[in-house]
Amino acid sequence: MPLTDTAIRAAKPTEKQQKLFDGSGLYLLVFPSGSKVWRYKYHFQGREKLISLGAYPDVSLKEAREKASDSRKMLGNGKDPSAERQYSKQQHRNTFKIIALEWHGKQAPAWSATYADIVLRRMELNVFPHIGSKPVSAISAAEVLALLRKIEARDAINMAQSIRSLCSHVFRYAVITGRAERDPAADIQGAITTRVVKNRAAITDPEKVGKLLLAIGSYGGLLSVRMALTFMALTFCRPGEIVNSEWAEMDFTNRLWRIPASKMKMSRDHIVPLSPQALAVLEVMRPYAGEGGLVFPGHKTKSLTLARETLVAALRRMGFGKDEVCAHGFRAMASTLLNELGYPPDVIERQLAHVPSNRVRAAYNRAEYLPERRKMMDEWSIYLGELHKKAREASNA
Repeated sequence: MPLTDTAIRAAKPTEKQQKLFDGSGLYLLVFPSGSKVWRYKYHFQGREKLISLGAYPDVSLKEAREKASDSRKMLGNGKDPSAERQYSKQQHRNTFKIIALEWHGKQAPAWSATYADIVLRRMELNVFPHIGSKPVSAISAAEVLALLRKIEARDAINMAQSIRSLCSHVFRYAVITGRAERDPAADIQGAITTRVVKNRAAITDPEKVGKLLLAIGSYGGLLSVRMALTFMALTFCRPGEIVNSEWAEMDFTNRLWRIPASKMKMSRDHIVPLSPQALAVLEVMRPYAGEGGLVFPGHKTKSLTLARETLVAALRRMGFGKDEVCAHGFRAMASTLLNELGYPPDVIERQLAHVPSNRVRAAYNRAEYLPERRKMMDEWSIYLGELHKKAREASNA
């Protein structure tokens, strides 16, 4: 006879366990302590098996019957309810977020603390809210594409490409560790919008370069911004490398800035010779930033990086339009002028961290033209100083 709620409530504990049967394998087990737990007994491949469906009254009679019915449907489809439950629990332990954090923890020791924070923050803002709670093995290419489309809608094309790459790393880690069978992010590699490559807006006329340097030197905003732009002109490194630079990378004794591969576009260590003028910029930043973290910290907190957009905004406030100069344009400025000044192209390209495509040639240049680059960087700083001086004299005339 099927159970009723009245019969269940009336059941009293005894010295021994009691089984109150509802039928079709479902029964309520009453313990001497008074606890009441639902059990479902079934046979699978000739073996008797048993699973728990929860405690009463947390799981009502109606809910217990529904769970038992779901288990019978699994049996009808040739599936073992117990094995399916274990698989489901495992899936909940293998969500994308859990796997991503595990992957991040494995990679972070090889990265700088700043870069590790950037990667984690990008995932927290752009990925976890959408697929973080989903089992990593159940995420489809369409779901990954959907979250990337949201990023594209913000016109953050480069960010979308970066997020796709990060997701792919996580999926591949899941495959390697046996928690997923494939990388769905790889299927959509060609589906992401590719930004049309345009020549970076850059000032290459020496007279105008002098006016740019004069404007930067007179900038009345945040000290970090003025010094970062000055340092960028002197070293012509990428904006991201500038704002993420750390004191630990600066070798004052040998006048070198050693940028780790994790921060470089081509994932290759890069050495930047520091001229006396570049070292002077660092000396200005010492009392402001301290020497334990970032060289050019943000305004609100010195533990966060200075946003690259802040550098661009400063250039706009100085009166330079987006078609005239951008933060990345300092590299084109240096490349053009140094070539015009007669410096060897190979030396210039190596200073720009453009690695030769010919591997034999790259291996041959073991010294990476360091003496030549050091001489060039010292002379480049002097040259910029002369342009700055001429612009100042012209403005006072």
